[in-house]
Amino acid sequence: MRVILASSSPRRREILSLIGLKNFEVIPPKAAERKVKRPADVKLNALLKAKSVLRDLEGEVLVIASDTAVFLNGRFLGKPKDRNEAKEMLLSLSGRWHTVYTSLAVFYRKGRALKRHLSLHRTAVRFKRLTPREVEWYLSTGEPLDKAGAYGIQGHGAIFVEKIVGDYFTVMGLPAAGLYGALRKLLGEERTLELLSGF
Repeated sequence: MRVILASSSPRRREILSLIGLKNFEVIPPKAAERKVKRPADVKLNALLKAKSVLRDLEGEVLVIASDTAVFLNGRFLGKPKDRNEAKEMLLSLSGRWHTVYTSLAVFYRKGRALKRHLSLHRTAVRFKRLTPREVEWYLSTGEPLDKAGAYGIQGHGAIFVEKIVGDYFTVMGLPAAGLYGALRKLLGEERTLELLSGF
């Protein structure tokens, strides 16, 4: 069975390796993502990514796709287009709670049989109150510019996260426990544990 991660994200590759899934291939999705306005759009984007990769594959295959979005008071915060927008995002997050949604789409196909799992995971995150110097320092690292919400919890941005309620890996971009649950549902417990043992 081929296992495909439908993402070019190094963080998602890292999470798969962390939970023991070693023998997987990376195929970036070709799907045009929908503009995110609400959490349901995040779920749809994961579905589109998985479908766009699956349609070019043959044989027994497992495709894993994911999409992540940050919302502050119902407003979507995507990747900042420049340093000024990143600064605005960081100032808006300062001292407040926001919500990170990560969707998961997993497709398993063997012969003509196709099974799928689609879910949406939510984690609340509280930022410390940032000083102007802290914001400028963080911007100087370059990290905020390619991250949804202008921060990475797995990088320098970790020092600004005071509290989370939910799954840390949802904030990173791929809910590990949610993925395990999806694999158990699609493959069964025994085969899932074998897969995570590198067999």
